[in-house]
Amino acid sequence: MPQIRIKQAALYLGVSDDTVRRWIESGVIESGRDDAGRTVIDGFELAQLAKQNAVLPADPSDIGRSARNRFVGIVTDIVADRVMAQVELQCGPHRVVSLMSSEAVRELGLELGSVAIAVVKATTVIVETPTGKD
Repeated sequence: MPQIRIKQAALYLGVSDDTVRRWIESGVIESGRDDAGRTVIDGFELAQLAKQNAVLPADPSDIGRSARNRFVGIVTDIVADRVMAQVELQCGPHRVVSLMSSEAVRELGLELGSVAIAVVKATTVIVETPTGKD
């Protein structure tokens, strides 16, 4: 299993280094030591914690959806002309950009500061890994 240092674990979970250390001290997550004596967390255990702590927005409609990637965010930018618009949302630490019709922007009532949900359904998802180790 991959071993992840506290700094990277905090970055991946969107919390502070101190929060990860408190979780270790309180037994929320276990840690070990790498060959250099640094505190590390088992990658699988970190993944389980991330999944367990994920906050999924409540869906007010009773409509079933196949898209599982839903990100609640704030509209931070809208660039529109007569026909098309580019809408940017900040969803936690993630920036999501959507291209849609200007008509859709108007119908949805989107404006800077609006709360919106980005629903992502893709046939291709590219997965990358970091090239270096910290």
